[in-house]
Amino acid sequence: MDYSQNQSQSHGHIVMLPFMAHGHLIPFLALARRIRHLTPFVVTLATTPLNLRYLRSTMSPDNDDSRIHLYELPFCSSDHGLPPDTENTENLPPDRIPALCHSSVSLTAPVERLISDITSKDGRPPLCVISDVFFGWSVDAVRRLGTKSITFTTGGAYGTLAYNSLWLHLPHRSTDVEEFSVPGFPERCRFHRSQLHRFIREADPTDEWSKFFQVQLKLSLASDGWFCNSVEEIEPLGFDLLRKYLKLPVWAIGPLVPSHMLQNSSPVSPKSRINSLQKHTGKVPGVSLEKCLDFLNSHRPNSVLYISFGSQNTISPSRMMQLAIGLESSGKPFIWVIRPPLGFNIKGEFRSEWLPPGFKDRVTRSKQGLLVWNWAPQLDILSHDSTGAFLSHCGWNSVMESLSQGVPILGWPMAAEQAYNAKMMVEEMGLCVELTRGVESQIDAEEVKRMIELVMEEEGKGGEMRKRANAVMGQMREAVKEGGDDEKGSSVKAMDEFVRTILGDSMNGSSSSP
Repeated sequence: MDYSQNQSQSHGHIVMLPFMAHGHLIPFLALARRIRHLTPFVVTLATTPLNLRYLRSTMSPDNDDSRIHLYELPFCSSDHGLPPDTENTENLPPDRIPALCHSSVSLTAPVERLISDITSKDGRPPLCVISDVFFGWSVDAVRRLGTKSITFTTGGAYGTLAYNSLWLHLPHRSTDVEEFSVPGFPERCRFHRSQLHRFIREADPTDEWSKFFQVQLKLSLASDGWFCNSVEEIEPLGFDLLRKYLKLPVWAIGPLVPSHMLQNSSPVSPKSRINSLQKHTGKVPGVSLEKCLDFLNSHRPNSVLYISFGSQNTISPSRMMQLAIGLESSGKPFIWVIRPPLGFNIKGEFRSEWLPPGFKDRVTRSKQGLLVWNWAPQLDILSHDSTGAFLSHCGWNSVMESLSQGVPILGWPMAAEQAYNAKMMVEEMGLCVELTRGVESQIDAEEVKRMIELVMEEEGKGGEMRKRANAVMGQMREAVKEGGDDEKGSSVKAMDEFVRTILGDSMNGSSSSP
């Protein structure tokens, strides 16, 4: 789309409101960068003080980040029964997260002031406000102030539909069977009770989780359109079902990973890469990138298993022990991002008794394993030729990073929509198998060994999964191609259509498939 034909378009303003969790802040910033890169609009990201500080730590003054405005929404956690300086899910135990969720409604008045200030300064309201799917409260506020409301789901289409439909309808509450139908899905896509996190499994309309999600998700259904961090070609069923369920435009604008990770460019120095990755996540790795690369370089292509359960998940001591025994007995090389197990401070010091006696010394000495405390340069590990599979919690950010590098997944979903992501990758994409699911599930070392051997095999199931993951990687790279109309990828075309919509040219409720 040629925006230069209408000079006034360059004065359009877009406001973005992310939920208070790192897994939401990172894709929101990535979307802000994408909008600034592809359009002439001013972008303002608004969030609470400590989340704003986190965003600043991930931004660089040397690129388009300097053109993204940050706006502070006043917030005091103690006003909402939360510990002091708590503005994010990162350091909250699960049972305190509902209080943080409910506290977000208090941001309504500051958001209204921000929109009013922009309207006064620019002489017109913002073109739209892009709100997190959990911020349904913003829809009416935004409309009252004369602008469009766009919902951004940081997940995929299939997982987003499952998450929304399960919370809004609680279909498992009306049956005693283990497998059940979910509104919006065909009968063949039946869900299993074990795919539900304990909080939704036990939910009824009166619990704190339901009172938040049922209200906010329903409000988000009334917005003017949805952004989805996925790619049209990799989720054809998911997007078809989500559009039919929402009856709204849905723009597939993913994958929202750093652009240099989607290009076949010349190698970047380790120092430049780790600086880039730290800016992407705002976190300092538990091991140097050079050490990771040395380990990966010492192993043959597709031979290393990468293990990480995201920044907020861990497993019980007994499961950690079984995972370690199975890993070692498989003989497969691995990089394991390891944190204290359930029942202990996830940010605390790691104790050797949580692993088999002598485990770390043996795998280090034999060069079978590299243990990384707390956080690793994940994208650099996934993009290395030696990485052959990813044992993951199936959080959508990790899924996008893994598939963008053609790495298949051994799933261990634990919370949120992770089990639905795994279900889709197993049943619709054929590039994932599940080791187990949920934090309460049982595993034994022999099963760990067997599943690792399956996904790491060069032929058979593992080889087929790798081929499919590579095909998805190609589709992702095609989706973000820029150029003339005939050369543009589907995600770039979706951004063009979004622009036409917010400029008032095509708000007709139709789907937005390229």
